[in-house]
Amino acid sequence: MAIIKCPECGHQVSDKAPTCPSCGVEISGKVVRCHQCGAIYFVEHDACPICSYPNTQQKRGNAASVPPPVPPTENQPQNEVSQPKKPEKKSHYGIWFFSILMAAVTCGVLFYFYHTAKDSKEADAYNYAITSEDPLVLQSFLDTYRDANTNRRDSVKARLTAIQQAARDWEDACASRSKTTIQKYLEKYPNSAHKGEALNKIDSIDWEKAKNLNTEQGYEEYLKEHPSGAHVDDADEEIKNLRMKYLQPEENTMLQSLFRRFFQSANARDEEAMKASLADVLQQFQGEKNVPAAKVASFMRRTNWRVMGDYKIAKKPTETDEAEYDVKFTVVQEDGSEAQKNPSKYFVETKVNSEGLIVEMNMSRIVE
Repeated sequence: MAIIKCPECGHQVSDKAPTCPSCGVEISGKVVRCHQCGAIYFVEHDACPICSYPNTQQKRGNAASVPPPVPPTENQPQNEVSQPKKPEKKSHYGIWFFSILMAAVTCGVLFYFYHTAKDSKEADAYNYAITSEDPLVLQSFLDTYRDANTNRRDSVKARLTAIQQAARDWEDACASRSKTTIQKYLEKYPNSAHKGEALNKIDSIDWEKAKNLNTEQGYEEYLKEHPSGAHVDDADEEIKNLRMKYLQPEENTMLQSLFRRFFQSANARDEEAMKASLADVLQQFQGEKNVPAAKVASFMRRTNWRVMGDYKIAKKPTETDEAEYDVKFTVVQEDGSEAQKNPSKYFVETKVNSEGLIVEMNMSRIVE
């Protein structure tokens, strides 16, 4: 027994096998090996199909297989001789048809999975692009999926156009340096990626305006518009500096009330009330230094005084971020009689500390 190649399909098969298990052709006794080249072919061939060497085995087989003449029967003509039947060769068309059908089905299945995978990849790319704010991502989708679904391409194109327009509007708003233009941009694009930057630009514009005004009202307006702005601390500091530098209405009221109470107490001969408006020791009084408050009250109670109300107040900041005040005004000395025609006038120069107490007082008579 030897292993040979089936001359029909080429698959390996035993030379003793009745038929080829692959294609079904008969093998045992039906094939011969060429003595010249060793090729296996069907015994019915006259010569080797490879090298054309004559098939000697066929001749021997034919001679041995010729049957003796059979006398004709009564119903059979004498000249009619029965011929041996050749073995029927099986048809291979069914095998080829089945192979082609299987190949077609396989290609169809592969094409289906390929198309499904491609569509899934395209859908993922579309979902990513349509939610992106990056124009490069959108353009990449259009360049990569040129044969994509028309609705998808149109949606991506529309979004790309909108993002590009928004980018141009942002550039115009930045170039304008106008608060109104930037606010219009935010109204048009409330969810813009540049929203934070736009708000910072408005904050800077309002702060620059407040700095140029350099008024308490200007800084307070900034704080009202930007309670959490980048310059809140700066605005508070500037307001504090302005209030330290310039006399505030409440300070003016406080100082006038201080001197009105002091001179009213003098007219009432109330030394305790006068001392309540004085520091314990005045730095200077009528040219004398370090004068006790009691001595000042005793001096001022001797006569009546009338404050003219012509205050001139200068505010001076101190090293401790507090304020002192230089207050100048005129008073009239009265004796309480109706016959007094030309009462004496005095020019009063005082200094008030940050606690609202008089620390210096000098009075000089005005000669008219």
